[in-house]
Amino acid sequence: MGIDNNRVDCKVVLLGKEYGGKTSLLERFLHEQFNEASPYQSTIGAAFGAKRVAVNDKFVILGIWDTAGSERYQAMSRLYYRDAKAAIVCYDVTEQTSFQRARFWIDELLQNEENCKVYLAGTKIDLVQSHTKPRSVDLHDVCDYGEAIKAAVLETSSKTGENVNDLFLKIAFDFTKDPYNFEKLEDAICDASVVNVSKADNNRRNCCHR
Repeated sequence: MGIDNNRVDCKVVLLGKEYGGKTSLLERFLHEQFNEASPYQSTIGAAFGAKRVAVNDKFVILGIWDTAGSERYQAMSRLYYRDAKAAIVCYDVTEQTSFQRARFWIDELLQNEENCKVYLAGTKIDLVQSHTKPRSVDLHDVCDYGEAIKAAVLETSSKTGENVNDLFLKIAFDFTKDPYNFEKLEDAICDASVVNVSKADNNRRNCCHR
């Protein structure tokens, strides 16, 4: 069963610094692939993708906007996060300035979309694990910040796939916790394009759930 391109249950927006790993994160979730060139390519404007995710006996269509990280597209990004139910704010765990930029986006987002739930995604954790690059952003500091703003925190790798599905599955799971949202969802039809999310709220390695 294909996805209705005109229907989105949960609008999700990806925000963060240029080259922060947003596009790679989306490609890993949507297509289960990693393009070695993606970390060095910049999104122009915005890109869109959608995927149906099963949540127990319901399913959620996540409509995901990947926005440009360059500051010259900042005003355009505001158009894409309008009315978003969830925002994945990415930062590169090997670059401290990307976390500072993530905090800027969160401050701005919550001023304009106070009901949007925030998910902080540390990207490129594989570079730390493989000793290719040193860690620059401390996970405990990010978790403390996440607790203060009631945001979930996960460290991810688009290259290995670590925690990528968990991140999007948690968004779908949290979306269904709202009775208003849950009542709008149709019964799930499980097929190859559906990812089960019944255990999405379990604790995972390298993540802090809120």
